[in-house]
Amino acid sequence: MRRHPAHWVALGFGSGLSPRAPGTVGTLWGWVAFLVFGTLWPELPWGLVILLALAGGLWACTLTARHLGTADPGAIVWDEIAAIWLVLWLWTPAGFWAQVLAVALFRYFDAAKPGPVGWADRLFKLQPGQAIGWRQGLGILFDDLVAAGCTLLVLALASLAWKGGWA
Repeated sequence: MRRHPAHWVALGFGSGLSPRAPGTVGTLWGWVAFLVFGTLWPELPWGLVILLALAGGLWACTLTARHLGTADPGAIVWDEIAAIWLVLWLWTPAGFWAQVLAVALFRYFDAAKPGPVGWADRLFKLQPGQAIGWRQGLGILFDDLVAAGCTLLVLALASLAWKGGWA
């Protein structure tokens, strides 16, 4: 992690180094960071923060994957962090249990990779003889953004159903 500043970002400031479930630990780190930053700076422009996190994440994830010699290392969790920020920002205001549901749904979509998430995960896979480059960095981020989209879709449909919108 100390070899390059990009590693700090890509490895989620150490959360991706968890020996068990680094994606879940990174997601939880992202959730806590969202809560802390939202409390310290309630007017934080989350849309801009997320755009910068994705742009910086593309650079950091690509470089870290290249340095680790693996196209999509499990220790890279910046994709989970940026994606859960997107989910929580768009789902806000949401109470604690609604946030727990959002985090759990996101982890399901990210880990199980059903349907469109699996497609997104396969889209940028490294081809034999191909060097690790920006496409793999984009792939690291892309499947988590699709998982975030699936999470938001389920949350929106559940919210609509809960409020009697399908009566």
